[in-house]
Amino acid sequence: MAKNTICIWYDRDAEAAARFYAETFPDSSVGAVHYAPSDFPSGKKGDALVVHFTVAGIPCIGLNGGPAFKHTEAFSFQIATDDQAETDRYWNAIVGNGGRESACGWCKDKWGINWQITPRVLTEALALGGDEAKRAFEAMMTMTKIDVAAIKAARRG
Repeated sequence: MAKNTICIWYDRDAEAAARFYAETFPDSSVGAVHYAPSDFPSGKKGDALVVHFTVAGIPCIGLNGGPAFKHTEAFSFQIATDDQAETDRYWNAIVGNGGRESACGWCKDKWGINWQITPRVLTEALALGGDEAKRAFEAMMTMTKIDVAAIKAARRG
């Protein structure tokens, strides 16, 4: 087990979420699933309680803790993409599996976890600063899913 691991609270579907992430993103997998040794406030003995998984190389733990806490945009996974096809693939997987679109490359999966599907062409433009960054940023602000061609056009002016 990694010394530092992200723990994500789920109502009760941590294992289903982990399996979806493992099927969707490269360098992702589901590890151990630990079951509750007795009843607990939001579950029964034998229910999946803790799920170890990896998302795009990042170790995580899913905790089935019940509905007490909700996710916000204050936490998100950011997935860097190389082109429009990869951007579309991840976006469509998340949104098409019960998730929903947000703005500026953000979407939310059906478990309430927030994702930033971010083409590298955008982050590279923002890192440059100046007018090119400003044009790319202003283009991004009009988008839900990021349009790589539009970002490239904005970068060129």
